[in-house]
Amino acid sequence: MRSLLFVPGDAPRKLEKGLASGADALLLDLEDSVAIDNKPKAREIVSEYLNANIGKKERPRLFVRVNALDTGMTDADLDIVIAARPDGILFPKSRHGGDVTHLDAKLTAREALHDINEGSTRILVLVTESAQALFGLHNYRGSSKRLDGMTWGAEDLAADLGAETNRNERGDYTDPFRLARAQCLFAAVAAEVAPIDTIYPNFRDAEGLKRETREGRRDGFTGKMAIHPDQVPVINEIYTPSTEEIAKAQRLIAAFETAGNAGVISLDGQMYDQPHLKRAQRLLARIAK
Repeated sequence: MRSLLFVPGDAPRKLEKGLASGADALLLDLEDSVAIDNKPKAREIVSEYLNANIGKKERPRLFVRVNALDTGMTDADLDIVIAARPDGILFPKSRHGGDVTHLDAKLTAREALHDINEGSTRILVLVTESAQALFGLHNYRGSSKRLDGMTWGAEDLAADLGAETNRNERGDYTDPFRLARAQCLFAAVAAEVAPIDTIYPNFRDAEGLKRETREGRRDGFTGKMAIHPDQVPVINEIYTPSTEEIAKAQRLIAAFETAGNAGVISLDGQMYDQPHLKRAQRLLARIAK
């Protein structure tokens, strides 16, 4: 998934527009974008939306961001939305892998109740929304077979830290948030799931979005969340490997195969070793999904 677009769960018109956004996934939000008094209605709207769209062949993947465990609302969210068979859950404010294991158990019970194949409901997890969460990033590996991706959040973390801002005068993240971003990347790769970069909040700043998205791909992220449909084409373009990149990766892999068990090969006058091979394999695996 290159682009994952947030859509408020209590906004039917925005939900319908999301289908035509070109996003690889929609994040149907029951959490931050929905006021407390509106959450019951949002659950109904999201359930109806899922029932109307989940069976379509041509559609983005549909994930639901539920409310965090400590709100006491997670079960009420899951009771409604799992019956409508979303592709997955975006799990916010996770503190450690144990929270994902806890969510896995909740999903398993509800899948059984609604005659859904166990494990069908996938999990994306938000892992840096509190200072405590940064110390629990080491144990997501093996926390759930459902886990497909890991992402991070800067806004809730700023609130938890009491930071005046999370960006400097140039628009770049300040050091605490650069650390959180890097740790999410490391933790996702260690857990063998997709590392997904966080939102770029200024949806009117196209150049800033391009710069940050390019930096994310450069560093190893495989996709990025969005808060506005206008951000989706930019994210998709940057996270889509060019035909030249694909062709080069294919040639590199073929050259290693021809060379047998060689640790180093020569191609087009340059030397390539195992890390280059691994990067080429990852690029092709990403576009195959």
